[in-house]
Amino acid sequence: ISRLIVETIDNFALQNGILSCNFLYADPQWSSLAETQGYTKWINQQSIWIAGNTRNFSDYLKEFNANQRRNIKRERKSIQDRKLLISAITGGDIDLQIMRKMHDFYEKHCAKWGIWGSKYIPKSFFEKLSLSEHRENIILFSAHRGNPKLPMAMSLCVKSEKMLWGRYWGSEEEVDNLHFEMCYYSPIEWALEHGINCFDPGAGGRHKQRRGFRAKPTISLHRWYNKNMELLIKPWLSELNNIMINEIEASNAELPFKV
Repeated sequence: ISRLIVETIDNFALQNGILSCNFLYADPQWSSLAETQGYTKWINQQSIWIAGNTRNFSDYLKEFNANQRRNIKRERKSIQDRKLLISAITGGDIDLQIMRKMHDFYEKHCAKWGIWGSKYIPKSFFEKLSLSEHRENIILFSAHRGNPKLPMAMSLCVKSEKMLWGRYWGSEEEVDNLHFEMCYYSPIEWALEHGINCFDPGAGGRHKQRRGFRAKPTISLHRWYNKNMELLIKPWLSELNNIMINEIEASNAELPFKV
């Protein structure tokens, strides 16, 4: 089946002048098979929080060295000092109105980054999700001053029974440390309260390692249909993969918490 899929992709790409085919976040077992079909592996860095023996947020804090433990407490207190409350909105409380607000936050946040904003999801996605059974797999974190349905900032995560993924977010005000609270601390606290063991917070940001996330390799697979493009990139990827593995090991050697 994989050979048939690869042949079909090859034919389509060649007929339509497509330069490359790329599989992101590929399953490691399938990756080995795809490499035998001519795909090249590209190693990137992913962040992951794993609960281990941690049972609550106090346990989470105990894992850090004293300096970073103070830093996290200070960051969370700065949000409390602004009289901001953080509430999780789930299940039947997720309605059309609140999902439209989430889209607005998402859209404004993407707009801040101009052409790098990568606004992938249309408003209709958020609207349909509010009416779908899949809203049971959504958690919205609302930062507010009394009414969770009147947020000044929001983040959106997706959950399964044992895993949490995040996150899209946005804020009406620039508040120091609010990003850390909405995108890391509150989701981790919620995960611990609901027996969720792992949290993938999304791509980017070395600051994640200082907040309980370890680095791990993730694989993407690539195939080029332009020979010059292949000759340019393929040798470079081999060197880059070795650099990335060393970088992941170095990052995890300097974590301010126990693994």
